[in-house]
Amino acid sequence: MLEIIGMSVEDAKIIEDCGADRIELVSALTEGGLTPSFGLIESVVNSVKIPVNVMIRHHAKSFVYSKEDISIMQKDIGVVKEIGANGVVFGVLDKNNNIDEKNLNVLLKCCDNLDVTFHRAIDESNTIDSVKILKDYDKITNILTSGGKGSIVDNIQMIKNMMLSSNHIKILLGGGLNFNNIEKIKELTKASNFHFGTAIRINNSPFEDIDRQKLKQLVNIISR
Repeated sequence: MLEIIGMSVEDAKIIEDCGADRIELVSALTEGGLTPSFGLIESVVNSVKIPVNVMIRHHAKSFVYSKEDISIMQKDIGVVKEIGANGVVFGVLDKNNNIDEKNLNVLLKCCDNLDVTFHRAIDESNTIDSVKILKDYDKITNILTSGGKGSIVDNIQMIKNMMLSSNHIKILLGGGLNFNNIEKIKELTKASNFHFGTAIRINNSPFEDIDRQKLKQLVNIISR
C-alpha cells in the first residue's frame, strides 16, 4: 500500500492517475502538515475515487493539546466525516511525550466508520510502549512512523519490533523515505505499507509539483 501526501486537487488527481493507493491530504507541508480547508477536502474527495485521509492538526506548536484544541479537532473530524473522506490522521501526546489516552478517547468517539492513522507524534514517544497502548484501540487502523527519533534507516530493528507488537494496526512507514533507501528498507523490514511526501516532488521540494515519473517509478518499486 502506497500513501502519498497531497495538498491540492491537482496533486490528488496525479496521485490517483499514477497508481498510488491512498492520499493523505494536508496543508502547510513545511510545518509537517496541517488541517486543509474544508473546501479543499470536499473538492479532493469529489475529484478522486481512491481513499482520502485528512490531517487533523490545526497548529504546529506541539502534539500536546489544550481542551480548546481538542474541541476544534472534534469539530474538524465531524466535518471531514460529513464530507465523506475515508479517514483522519492525528496524534496526541501529554507533556511527558506519552500517549494522551484521555484526549485520544475523546477524539476516537468522533471517528466511527473512519480510517484512523495515529501519526508521527509517536516518534516523539517511547515507540514500543506507545504501540502497545494503541493496539488496544480498535478504531486505530494505522500508525505512521519512522521507527522513532533519528533516521529511518537507523531504526530498522525498532520498526520490526513495532510491526510485531502492533496487533491489528498497520505500521505505515514514512518520514525520511526516498529513492536511495526505499528498496533497502522494504527488504529489511518486510513492510508493505509506505508513506511518501517531498521525495516524489520536483527537486524534493514541498513548494514544487508532484513529479509524475518519480511517482510512477515509486509505484513500481512498492508493487514488486
